[in-house]
Amino acid sequence: MSEITYLEAIRDAIREVMKEDESVFLLGEDIGLYGGSFGLTNGLFAEFGSERVKDTPISESAIIGTAVGSAITGMRPILEIMFSDFTGCGWDQIMNQAAKIRYMFGGKAKVPMVLRTASGGGAGFGPHHSQSLEALFAHIPGLKVVMPSNPYDAKGLFISSVYDNNPVIFLEHKCLYKNKKYAQEVPDGIYTIPLGKGEVKRPGKDISIVASSYMVQKSLEAAEILQKDMQINCEVVDLRTIRPLDIDIILESVKKTGKLMCVEEACSFGSFMGEVITQVIEKGFDLLDAPPIRIAGKNCPVPYSFILEQEMLPSVEKIKDGILNMLGKN
Repeated sequence: MSEITYLEAIRDAIREVMKEDESVFLLGEDIGLYGGSFGLTNGLFAEFGSERVKDTPISESAIIGTAVGSAITGMRPILEIMFSDFTGCGWDQIMNQAAKIRYMFGGKAKVPMVLRTASGGGAGFGPHHSQSLEALFAHIPGLKVVMPSNPYDAKGLFISSVYDNNPVIFLEHKCLYKNKKYAQEVPDGIYTIPLGKGEVKRPGKDISIVASSYMVQKSLEAAEILQKDMQINCEVVDLRTIRPLDIDIILESVKKTGKLMCVEEACSFGSFMGEVITQVIEKGFDLLDAPPIRIAGKNCPVPYSFILEQEMLPSVEKIKDGILNMLGKN
């Protein structure tokens, strides 16, 4: 067991499944000799060769279409789309092909592919490279959507995603990739974390904070500050997978605290956390002592200006203010 970053944990997961299963291969732009746009696949080309680490043309539709076809015929492709924003170029292959084939063939055809891609803002990449699009993927029946918040979860969830017989969208937050602040001890070898199971990252009794990916880390930071300064005890629930959604863990938390705050980076209008709040109201209205609230990104494209980008995105301070407002302490 060694302490590694989020990026290194995903690389380890890829290496482990490639060593174990020869049907697993990689494809994407610049993932071979160059090592990927963020360096995540660095070293895999030298280890596994050009037959299993395939550089592709600059065509997202071709990359995703190739992955779908190879998955149907028994391979387990892992494809990289540099930025989640670019998945739009292959949206038909994702939405109308990968997501629907198993259903349309009565389960006789399987699509065991993992589409991994960098998501989220905060790194100064501008409006075409910084969006949080998880709600689009989660809306499509047949897709599974994974959003890990730390290295340990990232490795275990990734291995589970490769072994799953359905298409998985694996969203990796670019602000977590090389951030040593969030490095963790991660076991060597193969281990799995089941898809569709959230985890309470911080127990509490005053308010339930539900988040995923980078927003889990920001929520934990806000919770620690409020505990230290004001003895406010926040429970932080990490969804880990947004589809399947672990609604039970959310309802159990709300049953304890009576209050729900959802934190997400995506624009609030039509966002995934709106679905979470709706399900809590539908299935656990009597558990709530106050209306649920969202801390979310503002409804505009992600600005290139660093100052404007930080204003657009949720922050630890905004999460703290949201908690204090909900508890009537602001």
